[in-house]
Order: sequence, then C-alpha cells, then structure tokens
Amino acid sequence: MTINAGPFAGTTRLTSRRREVELDALAVAPAVDLLVVGGGVTGAGVALDAAARGLRVVLVEARDLAFGTSRWSSKLVHGGLRYLASGRIGVARESAVERGVLMTRTAPHLVRPLPQLVPLLPGLLRPGQASLVRAGFLAGDALRLSARTPGAVLPRMRRVDAARARQLVPGVRAAGLAGALVAHDGQLVDDARLVVALARTAAQYGATVLTRVRAEEVTGTSARLVDSLTGQSLALTAGAVVNATGVWAGEVDPSIRLRPSRGTHLLVDAAALGHPVAALTVPVPGSTSRFVFALPQQLGRVAIGLTDEDAPGPIPDEPQPTEAELDFLLDTVNAALTTALTRADVRGAYAGLRPLIDTGGGSTADISRQHAVLESPSGVITVVGGKLTTYRRMAEDAVDTAVRLRRLPARACWTARLPLVGAPGHRDSRPAPEGGVPASLLARHGGAAREVLAAGGAEPIAEGIDVTRAEIAYAVTHEGALDASDVLDRRTRIGLVAADAARARAAVEEIVAQSRTR
Repeated sequence: MTINAGPFAGTTRLTSRRREVELDALAVAPAVDLLVVGGGVTGAGVALDAAARGLRVVLVEARDLAFGTSRWSSKLVHGGLRYLASGRIGVARESAVERGVLMTRTAPHLVRPLPQLVPLLPGLLRPGQASLVRAGFLAGDALRLSARTPGAVLPRMRRVDAARARQLVPGVRAAGLAGALVAHDGQLVDDARLVVALARTAAQYGATVLTRVRAEEVTGTSARLVDSLTGQSLALTAGAVVNATGVWAGEVDPSIRLRPSRGTHLLVDAAALGHPVAALTVPVPGSTSRFVFALPQQLGRVAIGLTDEDAPGPIPDEPQPTEAELDFLLDTVNAALTTALTRADVRGAYAGLRPLIDTGGGSTADISRQHAVLESPSGVITVVGGKLTTYRRMAEDAVDTAVRLRRLPARACWTARLPLVGAPGHRDSRPAPEGGVPASLLARHGGAAREVLAAGGAEPIAEGIDVTRAEIAYAVTHEGALDASDVLDRRTRIGLVAADAARARAAVEEIVAQSRTR
C-alpha cells in the first residue's frame, strides 16, 4: 500500500508545527478528495478509512480530538447483547463482529476482556429473571462464535459460587448471595485514546488532521475553514464532504433530525467496592434489558452508569449530569452492595449525548442504535446514529457512499485488518523495554510504550496519579495536544476528577510549555 505524499507522510506524529505547515499547504492547494467534519471516533474512523484507500483527506475538528461524545462513553466494546434481547439481530451481529475486529486485529492493546458479573441475590432479580439473564449470556456466546472471536479472547459464560463472585467484586452484598452469572465483553482502557490512535494512524496514511479548525458554509463540495487560533480562513473544495459531527450534525446539515439521549456516569474510588476486577451488573428495577454497571477504570476509579434520558434543546459543549440521574445510579447499584455508596463517595461525574436518529415518540432507550448514511439536498454526506463499537463499519459505509456518489478514485476498504498505532503489527510498534515501565503506561500505549518513555521521565505527574511525566510530553510531541486541557481531559483522563486535575495542572502546564518547543 502506497502512503499518500506530503511533507509528513509516513509519520504518526501530530504536532502544532505539523498543523501549521499543513494549513499553509492547504492555502496554496485547497483541493482534496474528501473533507471530514468532526474529530470524534466516527470522523477519525472515516479519515483513516479514506486515507488508507489512497484518497487525499482533510479532517477538521472545531475543538479537539474526542472533545464530544467519544470521551463520555462507558468504554465498553459491546457484543450487542442488549440489541439481541430486543430483536435487533442485525445490530447485535454487527456489534459482535466489530468487537472481534478491535480485540484481535486493529486495537487489541486498547481493548481487553472484562468479566461482567450478575449477582444472584434475593430481591435483586425478579422470579425467572436469572433464567432470562442466563439465556441472554448464552445468546451472547453464540454471537461471539458467529463473529469468530476466539474463546481465548472472550471466555464463555459460566456460573460461579459466592466465594468467587466476591473475589471478582469484593463489595458485592454477601447476605443471601447464591453465586453469580459471569459473561465477558470488551473494555477500552480509554475511549479518547482510541480516537487519538485512529487520527494518528490516518495521519500516517497521509490524512491532514486539523484541530481548532471550524468548517463553515459547508456544502457537498466545499467549506470555509477557519483557524480558531489565528482567525485566518481558507476556501476548501472537495470531491465529497462527510459530516461526522455526531450530536452537532444538524448544525452542519439542517436536514438532519436527531433526538439526543443523555448517558450519565459517576466515579468513585475503586477501594469503595474493594478494587473489583469485574463489572458489577445490576438490573434496573422494572426493566428486562437495562442494567447499571459498576465498571473498573484506570486511575483507580470505578465508573457507575448509565442512564438513558431524553436531552432536548441546544447541544452543550459539555453535557452535565442531573441530580436525579446521580440518585438513580446510586440507588440502583446500592441494591447489590454490602456498604451503600453515598454522595460523599462520588469523586466525579460526566454525561455524554448519543446522536440517535429521531424516529418519533417513545423512550430513547427503545430507539435503534443502527447507524445511517444520508445525503442532504446540499450534497453533504452525513453519518449518524450507531455507537462506538461499530465506528469502523460506520466509517466504511460513509466512505463507500462518498466513493459511489462522487466517483472518487478509491481502493477497497481494508481497515478490518489495519492495526492502529501501538497495536501488534503496526510498523512503529515495538516490544516494551524490560523493567521500569509502569503497567498503566503499557496498558494505555501498547507497542508505543518505548517511544513514550523516550519523551520524558517515568515518574508520576502527581502523587497518587499513575500518569507519567513522559505521557504528558508525548501528548504534545506526538498526539496533537495543543494545551493543558487537551492533555488533562483527553490525552489522559486526569480531568475526570476535579481534585486530581487541580493537583496535576501546574506540572502539566510546565511540561506542555517545554514540549511545544521541541
């Protein structure tokens, strides 16, 4: 495969200098094959798909990579079990296939098997519900087999006794515990990190990735690009334009009608649940298909989520959880815990908006997560709906549509076998040096760990925060971070807990300033 030409072709490094040079180059030659608007997981996936097919691609993001919904997920790579339960077999099958692609080929360094534990407790499950959960887990095994994901990657469902259940989730209520049902799904170490890996790999194949650049006056073949840092603008022409702005899609293409749904999570210290190694899965009272999860996370936290609430009105930059949602999450998870959590245990909270296609009335929980690729009257191609797990398929369908409608000179899609930066098989991935590599750094960077360590020291950025100074520098010298907020809130997830961000900010700002001169 020939990588596109350009002054930075072949390198995954995203830097402020590269951004400046590529903006200057576009001012001189403002014509490309494909313009992608939106730097979330779908937009980054579209850019990679198109660049790997040999197209000249520009991706613009008004703020930062993974600024929107893509950093507010549960970080689960779902096999589609919930959709199977509601009869959406196509969505469930697609999810299982894409989960397998991520876990075995494209990003196994970022996605790991996570046990999901449903405790068999009196009063927690309605009569017959345990049998329904077991049947669902068995159906999930069938999905895994149909997607050809090996059992060594995702073990099959099993029942465990009470002692084993409490080893997996020490905080689960012991009184009356008759064991648990355990299945496995995929979990991302970090959703924002997946987006950055996609964008960097797209850049390796020649894509121009520009953050802090707004797309205005967007049509099916053009847009005005405005550099938010300098105020300068340029008129860009493109063979096709793909709108991948998620919940903001209607602002780019007014013909799009979305019905956003808010999903909220709260964060507690892992110690509050005994440092679980499995996701505690608690049925939502009155529902047969909804659960609240207590999910082990990096940085010593557990995320408890999630809600599914209508979110009408203007789209905020950063959605905020409601008091009612936080109470709902605490009340639901506490039904399965020995020691109830209170508001005093909450270290942070976040909310994200799902870009669901408006299908009329009913609950947002009942709206299909099937994605759609739509052509507007202006010719803009919009990709909406879907979910993080299926980003690659969404990107493939969007590029296929652009190629077909605009007759772009593209090769066939091959992203299902294209390893992202840091994954085994990527040309820049290397075995981690023996000794002296923090396990958390390795988990976040995989085969790029050696390169990360070369950027700085292995000591923590602040006491009790297992993010190294090297990772802060690397975010600026390789991952396109332009300021401390990019680092705290997206290249690392220190910013999810305000107290952590306050302790780390001064050191992060110092390293960012030093690294920008390199």
